Amino acid sequence: MEEPSVLDYVKEKLTFWKKNQIILPSPEPEPGDEVLRDKTHSSPGFLALITIPVPFLLAIIAQLFSETDERSKGLVIFFYAAAGIGLVLLIIFRNWKVDSLLPDQGEADQFKVRWIPFLAGSFFSLLAFAFFGGNTFNLLNLSLWVVGSALIWHSLWVPAGWWGKLRSAWRRFLEGGLLITPWMILVAAVFLLAGFFRFFRLNQVPPEMFSDHAEKLIDVSNVLRGQYLIFFPRNTGREAFQMYLTVAVAKLFGTGISFLSLKLGTCLVSFFSLPFFYLLGKELKNKEVGLLAMFFAGIAYWPNVISRVALRFALYPAFLAPTLYFLIRGLKRKRWNDFLLAGLFLGIGLHGYSPFRVVPLVVVVLLLVYILHTKSRENRRLAVIALLLVGLISLVIFLPLGRYALSNYQAFAYRMQTRMSDAERPLQGNPWAIFFSNLGKALVMFQWDNGQIWVHSIPGRPALGVISAAFFSLGVILVLIRYIKKRHWTDLTLLLLVPLLLLPSVLSLAFPSENPSLNRTGGAMIPVFLITAIAVENLTVNLRSQLSDKWGKWFSWAAILILAVASMKENARLVFVDYYQQFRNNAWNTSEIGAVIREFADTIGDENHAWVVPYPYWVDTRLVGIQAVGQVKDYALWPQEIASTVEVGTPKLYIYKPDDEEAAQVLRDLYPDGVVDIYVSEVEGRDFMLYYVLNDRMEN
Repeated sequence: MEEPSVLDYVKEKLTFWKKNQIILPSPEPEPGDEVLRDKTHSSPGFLALITIPVPFLLAIIAQLFSETDERSKGLVIFFYAAAGIGLVLLIIFRNWKVDSLLPDQGEADQFKVRWIPFLAGSFFSLLAFAFFGGNTFNLLNLSLWVVGSALIWHSLWVPAGWWGKLRSAWRRFLEGGLLITPWMILVAAVFLLAGFFRFFRLNQVPPEMFSDHAEKLIDVSNVLRGQYLIFFPRNTGREAFQMYLTVAVAKLFGTGISFLSLKLGTCLVSFFSLPFFYLLGKELKNKEVGLLAMFFAGIAYWPNVISRVALRFALYPAFLAPTLYFLIRGLKRKRWNDFLLAGLFLGIGLHGYSPFRVVPLVVVVLLLVYILHTKSRENRRLAVIALLLVGLISLVIFLPLGRYALSNYQAFAYRMQTRMSDAERPLQGNPWAIFFSNLGKALVMFQWDNGQIWVHSIPGRPALGVISAAFFSLGVILVLIRYIKKRHWTDLTLLLLVPLLLLPSVLSLAFPSENPSLNRTGGAMIPVFLITAIAVENLTVNLRSQLSDKWGKWFSWAAILILAVASMKENARLVFVDYYQQFRNNAWNTSEIGAVIREFADTIGDENHAWVVPYPYWVDTRLVGIQAVGQVKDYALWPQEIASTVEVGTPKLYIYKPDDEEAAQVLRDLYPDGVVDIYVSEVEGRDFMLYYVLNDRMEN
């Protein structure tokens, strides 16, 4: 055989995605070589142990330059480029092992439909569709919908004996035969740790409501009064899920019409979606990846702030996670029931937050990726049936909102149209140029800038912390290289999911300043934290491979512990210090005004004898009422209306902004003996004036 040249060897190394074609013959050993090998066999491992972490250290340095007040884009790019090149070189020269994902399993059973319950369910669903025409849930249309959905579900569900397995597991648990392993304890501990980050100081972080919360709580109070809407047209239109969720929370926890009720609802949904991060990671790779994905999603600043801000934002990733899990598991394990469950969560998600409307497109793209990567005719048939099942079940669950959209499309799509088109204002340039500019900004939001919207982010900082941003960045390279080498559909799926799930933000063509935003990109956190977890797990695997089993295990666990502690410390500061403080400095202090009115009512006055004089760009007077009396009550009294309260009995309290000279003059003219005071807020620039009228003799 002709001996390969050095050039041939270099070409073989650079084309790492191809199988090895050059075999270098081993030289004949010379006397003494065996002794020399014995003395030096550990050197390559020790050298690799030193070089393996280098790309990740460079990536962390790059991200640190993105965190400083005087950050340098040039240094960020330089160190990230060095990190990426270093990682690629380690892979090329076989000093880095890229593990494969779990292979697909099994063959699908023959799919069968029980036609009698299917046709009956379709009939009831069509009736429900007709009776949903009034944009109101009632006993009749709900009953028809539930019966129709249940019959269609029964007609497609494959009996799997799960009830017997669950009963058997419960019996073993009661008898003490169900073994609780250290791994189960670790998973539970990480889940509880995530709960700490979701619920710690929930009543204080964030500290104040803003006008969107008033709109939500007005809708919630209307539901409590018996207005069971399917779509809430207030404030450019809102899907129904959060309203009914908040009603349930308010009743269950006794928190009433309050900011806390809104917070508890969104944080609970976000919290209980975290196990699907674990299950997704476990399905794609192993339980370690699953645990790391759940950990990073649990403690990260991004998911915590969009959950705590108590709007619908958290519903996007919360229902997307199970949708993706059951869809991917169904394709990998060939289980028909998984597609039904994916359709169920897809349908529920469409009732949650409008950016979720991109998910049907995501499902189609994911199935196309699967079809293009499989050579089996049966697998392609499986994917087509999966699309039909997911689409059918999601359509049945979406039925009430679909009926509303069909009759009131302009109201249903108004918010979306105002962002994507010139419905509200003309586009400020070529649509394609704006689109690609938005896409570029969104793709680097993880490492550079998550947008300028202070209510649900810290403006100008990266969406990820230092550790997660660094590992996500190199994780993209790892997954891309693994896809080039292995051509597995799940790798390409992970990579494509990121830009696809950014689209609700990227498509803000009319308002490009709103892109990127942590709320409309929320679904992207699922592939982002999975890729981050894959990178961390891959690093530990490569570190462990250079040491003995015992030392490799302890060394890799120590590395994970250091990364975890650093991430927790940073993200805790971001949420409980930085985000809290900047939110407090930007929001108006309706809680302090509400507390003053409450104190007035509890001491010398009455809650109905207090008013707030509105002023441009000041407090939302509806929020004052919610803070003061725990119900929707607008305390607004315009300057020209003050005179109408002269005949109202005393004591009376008027609250106005220090800048409002008109209100101050009207009050002085009407009540020259009134007592004026200033409330000094805990936040600079948030003081407000108090004007007391204590007896009738003060009135003109």
